[in-house]
Amino acid sequence: MSDDKSRVQNVIDALNKARSMELQAISQYMVQHYILDDLDYGQLCGWQKLISVDEMRHAEDFAERIEALGGNPTCDKAGPIAQPQTVEQIYPFDVNMEQNTVDTYDKLAEICRQNGDQASAALFDRIIQDELVHLQYYKDTTTHIEKLGDAFLAKYAATSKHSGPIKSFVKVMKKEDF
Repeated sequence: MSDDKSRVQNVIDALNKARSMELQAISQYMVQHYILDDLDYGQLCGWQKLISVDEMRHAEDFAERIEALGGNPTCDKAGPIAQPQTVEQIYPFDVNMEQNTVDTYDKLAEICRQNGDQASAALFDRIIQDELVHLQYYKDTTTHIEKLGDAFLAKYAATSKHSGPIKSFVKVMKKEDF
């Protein structure tokens, strides 16, 4: 394989690793969305769904970049889906998932740079910013549940799960699209 083909393949492999992580996150967060819905934590349920939708956009962005480079986007998830989970287990679990994602994407962005693909590196850098918003939300929610317990969760009991016209959790946290 020529050096240029090898460099492109390295980037495609990095993008496909990220895509598989996004596919796992989509499935994991949607399962959690259903758990939160069953427990009648409407707003927490709605936010979890929006985060999953953010991950869907990321998976599609990675797929489009892979196709632009002449590769085939994977449809395989990076790992199994953890279930069942209690509401107290969901958020610390997601902190770990998001932290792993940020750490891995930093490394994958560097692989792209080393292989001369600044566009793919920039894609990783942009998506990392979204993942950091998700990570902070999961950290904050974990802390609130740990410190306030049922009092915090009661705030969300029987709330609306409808997210209205907002199409992105990141935009909700940045106070956009209101």
